[in-house]
Amino acid sequence: MNNNDPSGSGFGIAVVERSTGLSKDTLRIWERRYGFPTPGRDANGERVYSTEQVERLGTIKRLMDAGHRPGRLIELSAGALEALAAGAPRREAPEQATHELVGVLKAHDPERLRAWLLAGLLRDGLARFVTRTMPEANAIVGDAWMRGELAIFEEHLYSHTVQGVLRGTIQQVRPDPAGARVMLTTLPGESHGLGLLMLEAMLVMEGARCIALGTETPAPEIRKAAEAHRADVVALSFSEAFPLAQLRAAIADLAAMMPATIDLWVGGAGVMRLARLPDRVSRLADLNEAVQRVRSIGAARSRVDAGAKKSA
Repeated sequence: MNNNDPSGSGFGIAVVERSTGLSKDTLRIWERRYGFPTPGRDANGERVYSTEQVERLGTIKRLMDAGHRPGRLIELSAGALEALAAGAPRREAPEQATHELVGVLKAHDPERLRAWLLAGLLRDGLARFVTRTMPEANAIVGDAWMRGELAIFEEHLYSHTVQGVLRGTIQQVRPDPAGARVMLTTLPGESHGLGLLMLEAMLVMEGARCIALGTETPAPEIRKAAEAHRADVVALSFSEAFPLAQLRAAIADLAAMMPATIDLWVGGAGVMRLARLPDRVSRLADLNEAVQRVRSIGAARSRVDAGAKKSA
């Protein structure tokens, strides 16, 4: 399949529409009129777009929102587009976003909240939504709850709705059959799963095959599941709510159970409190570090597969 994606995978037109905010009709018109984008085709003849094309389309959409014409933008190189985007108008000020999101939650209208989140996803694209928009929104909701502006049920509605939006998007992304197998879960006592869902969204964009077990999985079950699914990595998340006194021992106990062939990654605000981690355990500073690690696994696997084909 020729889709300009070295991993051999691509994104369907519905995912591109949701990620960039450009309609399917617009994408097809540009393809005919400007010769861009240039999607490949999957086994069913459906359009698939490479990561590079999706990123470029997202940049074009942001510049169009700032008043630029698409025909001129499509002619520009990737470097010229990024340079132009650097001078584009900034997003709304944080205090404006705070007022708006809290107001949406206080309206007690689940559909309006979902529409607000989807608008952010369409405006920013999935990667930016997960790495920038969501952390800002999470902080807004958390701060408003601490100030007493939001009730617990309103915070729960936000959490449930944003997870639904992310899961709906993740389900539309085709994993790379040769991508890294990453299992995501938390240990008993850690019920916060939003960070794992954000990580899953970023990794599926890189072609990873994510096995999500939800939260609070006992350590022996994590080991059995990782072996059954032939996982390359088990990724755990710990919030600040997880007891510090139990944290290192819990990670060490799981690490001792895991086969040496399976990497163990830990992330979240909870693990940042630990000065040192047990052997064989890697700390994820942020989502981008996880993406880089998954890319390395995929590249190593591609080299092995290429070598095997030459030897055959």
